[in-house]
Amino acid sequence: MTPSPPSPEAPARILIVDDEPLNIKVLVDLLGGTYRLTVAKSGNQALQRLQSGPTPDLILLDVMMPGIDGLELCRILKETPAYADIPVIFVTALGDVDDEMRGFELGAVDYLTKPISPAVAQARVRTHLQLRAAKRVLEDYSRALEDEVRQRTDELMARSRQLGEAQDVTIRALASLAETRDNETGNHIRRTQHYVRLLAEGLSNHPRFKQHLDADTVELLFKSAPLHDVGKVGIPDAILLKPGRLTDTEMEVMKTHAALGRDALMAAAEGADPDGIGFLRLACDIAGGHHEKWDGTGYPHGLAGNDIPFAARLMAVADVYDALISRRVYKAPFSHEQAMTVIREGRGRHFDPAIVDVMVERETEVRAIALRFADPESDVTAT
Repeated sequence: MTPSPPSPEAPARILIVDDEPLNIKVLVDLLGGTYRLTVAKSGNQALQRLQSGPTPDLILLDVMMPGIDGLELCRILKETPAYADIPVIFVTALGDVDDEMRGFELGAVDYLTKPISPAVAQARVRTHLQLRAAKRVLEDYSRALEDEVRQRTDELMARSRQLGEAQDVTIRALASLAETRDNETGNHIRRTQHYVRLLAEGLSNHPRFKQHLDADTVELLFKSAPLHDVGKVGIPDAILLKPGRLTDTEMEVMKTHAALGRDALMAAAEGADPDGIGFLRLACDIAGGHHEKWDGTGYPHGLAGNDIPFAARLMAVADVYDALISRRVYKAPFSHEQAMTVIREGRGRHFDPAIVDVMVERETEVRAIALRFADPESDVTAT
């Protein structure tokens, strides 16, 4: 039988590790009504809890603790097979960039900064628990399918639909994770995925692209587009949430989000059946290449022309247009006409000329998408 997802009636288990009673109380008050919580006041006590009790679904881990600190405990966990796949979210003071980078290197999945924002903490905890549940569902489906395809080929289509649903859950969870890390995105991921589908449909009869743009591929592009900035989960909060323009050094760190996103998605897709989570190949192209430029002056690899993956070239146009019409702390939103002028001027330099041509041909529909998914705060203008 195909395994079922975990029952939604069984609350997830969370282990909170912190030597400060006040910090523990804040997290217990915030999460106790939703999840089953276990508390440890030191690294040694956390290891004892893990050895004697049920395995948690998530660990909230303070960085600065006497004895075994958070970084050392994370290293121990990731080197212990029984605990290696438990997501670890560090809790630390805003600005500890070196600790954050070291934490990600050790295998942490995210950070919460003190003082803790209740809405952000709940969103990130929920998202990482969804990702863990989705991963388990995908692994269970994969094992079940290997047996059942040999025995019951007549059920293959039904199982494929279930796998498609698991793909959608994974994409939504990953996209939600990226959105909670960037306070300025709003409906950005929704608008850009609709721009991408519009552009892909417009190119589906183009001589250069039509053989690669069947209806299934267009739909996969639409589903994968929200993952373009998933690499931002690896950028320290002190940089990602900075209220103003970044320094040159900070910008270089920010630029690493493209490679971080691609590498994370490639790792998720490694060894996958092409009919399973191999769908992430398009998401890898988008995340890793949407800041490349047609003339070779982009990043992270300085690719040029057709060497840039097609999906990334689509996202580049969609992403820049939406960034231009969106309000940022360092700029007012451009009008639709101003943004389209920038897109036209980037033809053959920043952007694939054929994609710009479709953007121009369909700019009325582009404007309609921008207005339909405008942020409630009116941070987007398509007028």
